[in-house]
This record gives sequence, C-alpha cells and structure tokens, in this order.
Amino acid sequence: MNAPLIELDDIHKVYGGIDSPEVQVLRGISLSIQPGEFVAIVGASGSGKSTLMNILGCLDRPSRGSYRFAGRDVAELDSDELAWLRREAFGFVFQGYHLIPSGSAQENVEMPAIYAGTPATERHARAAALLERLGLASRTGNRPHQLSGGQQQRVSIARALMNGGHIILADEPTGALDSHSGAEVMTLLDELASQGHVIILITHDREVAARARRIIEIRDGAIISDSAADRPPAAPTPGLQADDLRQRLDRGASLRGAWKGELVESLQAAWRVMWINRFRTALTLLGIVIGVASVVVMLAVGEGSKRQVMAQMAAFGSNILYLSGKHATSREAAGLVSLDDVAAIAGLPQVQRIMPVIGGELMVRHGNNNQSFYVGGNNTEFPHILNWPVVEGSLFTDADERSGAAVAVIGQKVKEKLLPPGSNPLGQYLLIENVPFQIVGVLAAKGASSGNQDSDERIVVPYSAAAMRLFGKHDPEYVIITAADSSRVSETEAAIAHLMRKRHQGKQDFDLTNDAALIQAEARTQNSLSLMLGAIAAISLLVGGIGVMNIMLMTVRERTREIGIRMATGARQRDILRQFLTEAVMLSMVGGVTGIALALTIGGALLLADIAVAFALPAILGAFACAVITGVVFGFMPARKAARLDPVKALTSV
Repeated sequence: MNAPLIELDDIHKVYGGIDSPEVQVLRGISLSIQPGEFVAIVGASGSGKSTLMNILGCLDRPSRGSYRFAGRDVAELDSDELAWLRREAFGFVFQGYHLIPSGSAQENVEMPAIYAGTPATERHARAAALLERLGLASRTGNRPHQLSGGQQQRVSIARALMNGGHIILADEPTGALDSHSGAEVMTLLDELASQGHVIILITHDREVAARARRIIEIRDGAIISDSAADRPPAAPTPGLQADDLRQRLDRGASLRGAWKGELVESLQAAWRVMWINRFRTALTLLGIVIGVASVVVMLAVGEGSKRQVMAQMAAFGSNILYLSGKHATSREAAGLVSLDDVAAIAGLPQVQRIMPVIGGELMVRHGNNNQSFYVGGNNTEFPHILNWPVVEGSLFTDADERSGAAVAVIGQKVKEKLLPPGSNPLGQYLLIENVPFQIVGVLAAKGASSGNQDSDERIVVPYSAAAMRLFGKHDPEYVIITAADSSRVSETEAAIAHLMRKRHQGKQDFDLTNDAALIQAEARTQNSLSLMLGAIAAISLLVGGIGVMNIMLMTVRERTREIGIRMATGARQRDILRQFLTEAVMLSMVGGVTGIALALTIGGALLLADIAVAFALPAILGAFACAVITGVVFGFMPARKAARLDPVKALTSV
C-alpha cells in the first residue's frame, strides 16, 4: 500500500471568539487520501465541506488537530512552503471559476508557472498546449467575460494543471454550469483521475459524487460515512508518490523563483489595469503630473532668473577689485594710492589688468547745451576691465595716454542729451570745464549699475589728460583691478593687501573691496528663491502621492478576489507586494514622464514670452526620481495590506 499523501487527524475549525460568538464548523475530521484517488466529499450547504477543502488546499489552517501532507506537518510549514504547495502540488477548480478579469485565457493559465519561475517560452508553449487539449485553442486571447461558463471552467482546469496539478481540488465545479457543460467538466476530471491525478471533488450533488471512486459524506462538520471503509485496501496507483512530493517540497520551497519573469508579468498586469481604468488613472495621474511639472518649471524659472541676474552683474565685472586710500587711524590723514603703487601691483602674477581712476561730476557743454556728467580719467584697459566696448569710433590709444591728448569717449546718454538727434558725434568737440575735447568714440549702452546712477551718463578721457587738464592732481582716487582667475579673487585680494602693507610701512591705510561677495550673496539669494519655489511646487507632488495611495487602497479593495486567486495559484506574500508596488511605481513613472513633457512645453512657451528659463538635467531627473519615490512610499502601505490578506477571505470577497 502507498504511503498516505494527505492525513487529517482530529481536525477542528472554529470561527469567531473573543468579541463574537464561536462557530464550530469542523468537528474532529480524520481521514487519509492515497496517491491516485478520486474522492468526492458530499454534504449539504453549511456542512463544512468548503472549509475542509480550504484546509486541504493550505488556504486555511485548522484551529486544532494535525494535518500531514506527504509526511510533513503542515503546521510547521512557513508561508513560502505553503505557497509552494498551492503552486506545485494543488490545482484549484472553483464553482465561480475565479479567473482574473483583466487577463486573457492564456495569461490566467500561465499564472502558476510565473510564480514557479518557469521560463516564458516554456510557459507559453505549455499553456497553449493545455488550452488546445481542452478545446480552447481559438480562445487563448479571450478574456473571461468573452467566454461561456463551461469555457471559463475549462480555463480554470488548465490553470490547475499548469504546474502538474498532482492534486485537483474541485469545489462544486459543475454548480454554475448547464448539464452539458457540467458533463464535459466531469469527463475531464475522470480523465485526469485515470492519469494518476488525485481528484478531491467537493459537491452537494450525489449524481456528480457518484463519478468518484470514493465518497465521503460530511454533516455538521463531521464525517458520517466513508466508502473506503467498505472496500479492501487499493493496489498501488500510478502518479506522484508522497515521498517524491515531500522531496520536491524540501527542495523547491527554498527557491526564489525567476524574479525577471515575475517583474515582467507585474508590469504587464499593471499596465492592463491602468489602461482598463484609464479615466480614473488619468485623474490620479493629474496630481503627479502637476507636481512634477511644477517642480521642474519652478526650478527652471529660478535657475533662469539666477543666470540672468548673474550675467547682468558679470557685465560690471565679477572678478573686479577696488583699491582706494583710507584713514589708518582717526589721527592720521587718509592714505594715498600712488601711480607707483599701481605699477607695483601690475607686476603681481595674480593681477590680469589694472586701471587708475580719477574723475568727478563736471559741467560739459556742446553749443548752447550745458549738462553735468561724470568725467573719468582712465587708461586703455577701460573696455577690458569693465567689459564695456566702444560701438562707434574707437577708444583713445596708448599714445594719447602718454601725450595727455584731449580726446573723449562718451556714453549713450551723453550723446542723446548733448548732441542733435541723428548727428555724427565723431570728430565733434565738447567743452569740459571749458577745456575742448574731441569725441573719438561712443560707448555701448550699459544702463544703471546701482541706485539712480546711470552708467551711460559718462565721459571717458585719458588718465593723463584728466589729471593735467581737468583735476590738477596725479594720484588716482581709486584703482580698478581684475584678478587673473575669477575663482581666486580672494587670493588676489590677499596678495595685493600684502604688497600694499609692505609699501606703506605696514599701515592699513588703504581699502580693498570686490564685487565677488556681492555676486555670491545674490547667487545665494537666488538659490534660496529657487529652493523655495521648488518646495512650494513639491507640495503638489505630495498631494499627488496621497492620490496614488488613495487609488491603490481602492484598487486593493476592488481586486481582493484577484489577490485571493493569485494566492491560491501559488503567489507568495512578496509576489503580491511586488505586484501592487509595481503598479504604484508605474503609475508614478507615467505621471513623472508626462509631467516632464508638460514642463518642457510650458518652458518653451515661457521662452517665447522672453521669460528667463533654464532647465537643468539634475532638476529634471530629481523631479522624476521624486515621482518614483512617491510611488514607492505611498504605494507601499496598500501593497503590504494586499500581501497580508487572508487567502480564504480574499477568495470569498464580493
């Protein structure tokens, strides 16, 4: 005689307790089932036969008693080992078919093989062969609602056989079928039994039960008759034996499966669900799309504004230092920066250019027009140091500087205010403090650099001419210096300060400042503004994440039966977790990509409107990563809830 495949000893099942009355469904069930048996468990509704089937199929656990499968105590098996049994040893055929509505017939059949890690090619071929064997070769791509009841039941039988189906648990398999379809299903079960499969048929129909070779009758949770007691022990039967199945259980339960195949199936299932519920998906995506687009656009606008401001400030010189005299102490006169100091500083390797400046507000006349303008004496480094080109004529030359030539270059506002409209300024003369200066060039428009001071209301003359003809002094009021390396302005400043102290007998009778600190402060302000704008926009992303969690919780509730079906076909808790987490992440990824596309479109429109926008790849990738993380964070709780559902409650949910 074969070793028993299933042994139940004094099995009890009680529901309720603590806050609700106890209901005892099974009362001391004891039985054993041998390999190759065809068993029918008969009983009226409420007799406990479905509860017994759930315990036999490892969907539920008994409250008391011992259940040994192939010699292993089921109570000692962990969740992965129980999932292996449901996947490899058992095959379920339910009265309500329990097919996943969004999957095709072939996809439903393949499900147990996916969780078993079967390669895709082998899986597709086996599923197609099973469906062809059951007369459904032309229906492989049909979804359950496109199949008749009998066809759906044959799909569920094919699914039960996908991984071998050594033990077929059929719960009222003909209950929802017409007589013809029911007869076809029973014929299939007869064939499977003759091929060595263990068939455990749960039914209330005695005519259906009569097809079995062994009939067990159950009433009020207890066995009242078992036809095996009236027969001699059966001869050994073909099929998988208990020892072989136990060895496979020991080996197979530790395998992790093919995660790639499971991930691909999760992605396909996620996309199907999103497409089927596309209107609801679009509404859910709206929060993610707005969030990602807002973050990207706000950061782009902030970065564009920062670059624009920095460019404007750089036009006035971001690596410029200013040197002037000051009082070393309150008792001493202000120090002077001499032309000799200028020559010494020019020899420092950290200095690129240097320009002494002498100037002030002077009366300027052209014809009968008198105006007060700033007149500055500078050398030929003027356009290079201040990044201020001459757009008409030319700047004075080194020869003009050496000879003290009375030539001038005027700003745009000087041209507009002193000269007749449309006239050529080059060659004309201005009287600066009654000293005639010939105009040789016109500066480019620059605008106001600070306050109400307009840089274009300026006249530039050679330093020597200004010193001799206009101001009557040779030492500069201040000196403008450009650092050789704009990233090392502080080092240049330190070198100049060291040289000046050395030349001035250690006195700190000079003042040395630069615009770099101002520019850096402005950059920090702009960065803070960008960060604030990004943070405000990120709130939209947070709201979108809450929307994802809400829709996923709703999805879990709507698809509770599907979760039960997946568990009955061998899905582990981590498989269910992966499935729903994948859906949440895919939802967020689609929202992220759409949000980025929307942001780029908005950015293009802003650029056409002459609004400064600067998209940065790190910002775009960061926003997309935030969308994905949002999907993981807000999708994890619904996914974990789905993974922890009780298989029996999930299967019986409405």
